[in-house]
Amino acid sequence: MDWKEILRRRLATPSTSPHKKKSEQELKDEEMDLFTKYYSEWKGGRKNTNEFYKTIPRFYYRIPNGCWSADVDLWDVLSLVSSSPSTLLLQRNYVSSLVTTSLLGWLPTGTWFLSQPQPHLLMLISSPSSLMGKDGILVLRNKLPAEDEVLLQKLREESRAVFLQRKSRELLDNEELQNLWFLLDKHQTPPMIGEEAMINYENFLKVGEKAGPKCKQFFTAKVFAKLLHTDSYGRISIMQFFNYVMRKVWLHQTRIGLSLYDVAGQGYLRESDLENYILELIPTLPQLDGLEKSFYSFYVCTAVRKFFFFLDPLRTGKIKIQDILACSFLDDLLELRDEELSKESQETNWFSAPSALRVYGQYLNLDKDHNGMLSKEELSRYGTATMTNVFLDRVFQECLTYDGEMDYKTYLDFVLALENRKEPAALQYIFKLLDIENKGYLNVFSLNYFFRAIQELMKIHGQDPVSFQDVKDEIFDMVKPKDPLKISLQDLINSNQGDTVTTILIDLNGFWTYENREALVANDNENSTDLDDT
Repeated sequence: MDWKEILRRRLATPSTSPHKKKSEQELKDEEMDLFTKYYSEWKGGRKNTNEFYKTIPRFYYRIPNGCWSADVDLWDVLSLVSSSPSTLLLQRNYVSSLVTTSLLGWLPTGTWFLSQPQPHLLMLISSPSSLMGKDGILVLRNKLPAEDEVLLQKLREESRAVFLQRKSRELLDNEELQNLWFLLDKHQTPPMIGEEAMINYENFLKVGEKAGPKCKQFFTAKVFAKLLHTDSYGRISIMQFFNYVMRKVWLHQTRIGLSLYDVAGQGYLRESDLENYILELIPTLPQLDGLEKSFYSFYVCTAVRKFFFFLDPLRTGKIKIQDILACSFLDDLLELRDEELSKESQETNWFSAPSALRVYGQYLNLDKDHNGMLSKEELSRYGTATMTNVFLDRVFQECLTYDGEMDYKTYLDFVLALENRKEPAALQYIFKLLDIENKGYLNVFSLNYFFRAIQELMKIHGQDPVSFQDVKDEIFDMVKPKDPLKISLQDLINSNQGDTVTTILIDLNGFWTYENREALVANDNENSTDLDDT
């Protein structure tokens, strides 16, 4: 008799001790023991032939009434899972073939994927909660090929390339976008609002039918409702919709382009991956045409550090592609395709040639001994040269240095932190330096430790020192921490005063500006009045 039939009969057999009621856990344990026993017996009695794999069911699943079924279709399993979140789904070795689809986002919370390395061995895990992943979903993926598994690596690379090429072909090309615009313009719904053409839902659906299968995803009620605002005729702007489509296409194109550099194929880029991406992007950016090729490596380093400083706060050495797409940095970088980009835009764009040359030029000017590294004394001349020695000591204690000197990459992190003090990532960088006791918060001792250095600089410059008690009270009033005696990083971020607080503690010029803010504002007002009079 077939082992599957035996297993069904054994599991369906009523308990031999009707007077003793078993707990649910005992019933589950018994089922698991029976399954293991009968499956092992069946496996041991089979002949080891090449067609052995054909008799092994692809999936097993457990439904609420305790029945077992085998060799079911994938979509039957998915239907069951969607209706029963407590379902236990077992799959053989090739978990990635299931997980790499959009299935992961579709399955309900509580679905478990269990796998063993041997395709012929299936087993239940009695306590899968200990292995539970995000949102209650446990996903076990195939391991990446080892370095010596050259053929497997090549197969993986080729299959990923084919997959990305197929995804790229599914996107709208320029000709198809032009055709879409023509159809939208042809089906606009009067009256126009000023010069803006509108379209109602009926014509919207007509365009969707004529635009072709590639456009089907954009012509849904959800998209229409998302773009529907206050039009009294229930229409949406054709231009807004077309921009929406363009943005979606651009995001998918960029996602595919970045994925080509994802060597591991895990959805993230390492530092070397992003460096290769930007290096190959440089020739396509007209605003970078003036850069010497000898400067390319420094430019790439400058650009990559911004991505990793802000998107990799835990310093894992990798960034999710999704995070790259979600932030504005890639927009800033690709803005350099504009041949007529204004001077003001270039000055404020970290990725522009003037900005990169400015940062690198500052580094060279600080490097007085021309050894390619910065000592504490050389770094002390950064900016207005008014940062305290105490703060600089902490920089060299906490940051990566080489024989007590700072390289260009570490310098870039330093610059990004000081030039973006309102950003959480920058505040995290500075907070770590201020937290001298590594307690995760700043107390009165920490504040006094850094402010004493400010007081000493004030004496050196002939200024009357300010009372620490006054400054301490002002800082706590600005931050309003949850604990009245401690300031956490989150307190600084939530207060929106983190840039002011950190400046007061590390830079004499910054403290002087804060202390004389009212006089400076009054002076600015007088100057503006004088200009108006003239």
